[in-house]
Formats: sequence, C-alpha cells, structure tokens
Amino acid sequence: MNIIPAIDLLDGRCVRLLHGDYDKVTYYDIDPWELAQRYRDQGAQNIHIVDLDGAREGAGANLATIESIAAIDGLLVQTGGGVRVEADVTRRFDAGVDRVVTGSVAVNQPEQVASWIDQYGGERFTLAMDVRLDDAGVPLVATHGWQQQTDISLWDAVSAIDSQCSSSVVHLLCTDISRDGAMTGPNVELYKQCMEKLPQLKVQSSGGVRDLSDAETLAATGVDGMITGKALLENKLTLEELQPFLQNA
Repeated sequence: MNIIPAIDLLDGRCVRLLHGDYDKVTYYDIDPWELAQRYRDQGAQNIHIVDLDGAREGAGANLATIESIAAIDGLLVQTGGGVRVEADVTRRFDAGVDRVVTGSVAVNQPEQVASWIDQYGGERFTLAMDVRLDDAGVPLVATHGWQQQTDISLWDAVSAIDSQCSSSVVHLLCTDISRDGAMTGPNVELYKQCMEKLPQLKVQSSGGVRDLSDAETLAATGVDGMITGKALLENKLTLEELQPFLQNA
C-alpha cells in the first residue's frame, strides 16, 4: 500500500473540511507548495491535491498553485476538483499533473469520462467516488463537492464508465464522507467490499485515518493507496512512522 498525502486548497490556502461541509473549514498556516515540498523531502512520492473552489464552482481557481507543486522533482501529482469538460483535463495535463481526478462528471456523464480514458489512457485518470452509506449499508455517490446526493451506488457508477471504455479503468479513489476530516477511523468494511467487487482496480482509500494502526489495517484489505490529510497536518501521524508504505504508486 502506498501513502498519498493530501493537500486541499480553498482560496489558495491549505484547508480541511469536516464531512465535506464548506461551513466547517479549518485553515492551516502553511504555504501549499512548501507543504508538498516537505512531504517530498520526508519520502512521499505521490501527492493528492483537491481544488475545493473548483469542486464547488466548476473552475480551476487554484491551477497556478497546482502547477507549482507539479513542478517539484520526484512527485507524482493527481488532482481534481472542477473537472467538467475536456478543456479542464487538458489544462491540468498542461500544468504537469500526472493523473486527473474525475468525480461529479464521472457520475453524471460516464460516457464523457470513458472517452477521455480511451483518448489519454487509464493510467492518467483516477475515478473519485465520494459516498454516503444508506440505511442498508449501500454506498451511494455524492457529487459537486459532496453537496448533491444521488441514489447511484458506487458499484453502478464504476460499471457505467468501465462498460463504455475500450481501454481499462485503472484507479479508483473512494471516500466515505462521514469519515472525512473526522479522524474516527477509516471505513475498513467499505474497502473490503471494494476489493471484493472491483478486484481489477487499484483502489485508494480516503477518510478517517488517525494513526499507524489504521494504515496497517487498511493495508491488510489490499487497497493500493491510502490518502491522508488532517492526521499529517495536525501531527497525529508522521511520514516517518509511515516509511514502510512510502513507495511509488
């Protein structure tokens, strides 16, 4: 399993949201580029960047910051937030990012994302499925910065894209919104289901990580990557502790 530090950007600053709520935001007094450089110097080879302005408003408001981070030697950068049309994809590739993360558009226009995967290759994209569990425990996808809830299951959302691709979907990022930013522990059962139902994909977990034991538990599920943000920002977890997991994706 690979550890992927997360940097969330809002108004050009490093932030974390609680449960995806823009009214529950914590700002951190560190420059995003400096934070990415620090993570790289501590052994991280991958960075996950979320443009929260873009996710909410549909524009690449933080593209210049993302471009500066993508220019750091030795980092593989995946980023999303506000990817709606192909121009949003090409702008990010032109900015030097390695993978574009598609969320809302992957749910609402699966044929569009399938065409991008066929054009640029499955390795260049990560499908981001942010879910809330219904009363029966089915993970249902939320879109538009987690502000719009759908009745589409995670499994159906992935299938809708995969069935239309000539190439293969490679990367899936799954976030349990109820755990995100809360540091209450990851939804291990959700990721076990992902590995059982979607064994062909490289799955990245996100949400709830608190400490090294959470990383070890997630690694046992077989997920390919673990995204962590708040635990690192607040020194509840360090990359020094996570050295066994710091490898290239």
